[in-house]
Amino acid sequence: MRILTILALPFFLTFASCDSSTRKVQTERVLFVGNSLTYVGNTPAIYSALTAANGHRVISDMIVGGGATLSERVADGTVANALASKKYTALVLQERGGDLMCSFGPESCIESRAAIKVLASLAKKQGVRVVLLGSYQTHPGASQALVEMESAAAKEAEIPYTDISGKLHQLRSAAPELTWFATDGMHPGKDLALLSAILVYQSLHSSLPEPKPLTVTAPIYGSNSGLTAVLRQADAPPPLPDTPIEVRYLSDTIKKLVSAVSSKGSS
Repeated sequence: MRILTILALPFFLTFASCDSSTRKVQTERVLFVGNSLTYVGNTPAIYSALTAANGHRVISDMIVGGGATLSERVADGTVANALASKKYTALVLQERGGDLMCSFGPESCIESRAAIKVLASLAKKQGVRVVLLGSYQTHPGASQALVEMESAAAKEAEIPYTDISGKLHQLRSAAPELTWFATDGMHPGKDLALLSAILVYQSLHSSLPEPKPLTVTAPIYGSNSGLTAVLRQADAPPPLPDTPIEVRYLSDTIKKLVSAVSSKGSS
């Protein structure tokens, strides 16, 4: 019996080692659903690179389109189909800027809140975590109103809310040298896309990433992207061949954003 125990021990140790290895390489799969605020600068791909640099395996998918609304994604069933076809761990929703402020009429607020609730419910039924990623307004008063509206919509859907607009206003004052906006002055610049990715990381991991240099090898989309609202990986080849395919971030930039996000009183 003792001999059998000794012979069996390596098998059990090997099995335990394999089981531990399997747990370590478990892949996180996140679906981003949004519009040009989501894809300009490619926040989903930055999130993947940031997460990988911090020791996690992740695949980021996205369903995005210029000027797209979450109501459209409920109507066309693309998110429902994606959730049914792949084992996602998280769903990140981002509404078209202004919808939750009734900028497109009072019905836009109602439709947006309803869509957030529907998409959140679909995901939660499959055990998928859901986060509402905020949009932003450059005017301080409009920014405050937007944050209130987005926060209320997330609370109504019973999901966490990630405030972008408030933190953007804080950081624009503290670090005006960073590239907050694209050349059109409206869409996210490279550092605003990074800030969004850091805040998604914080929401999904309950911690902040290490301030390491980061190279993102993926399409770095501008507003003219060629993208349509179909499911695709964030690092898939771009529709337009002249799309840049890399962006780099210095550790100092990441440290600056992480420090601002973690500081007391950050909004």
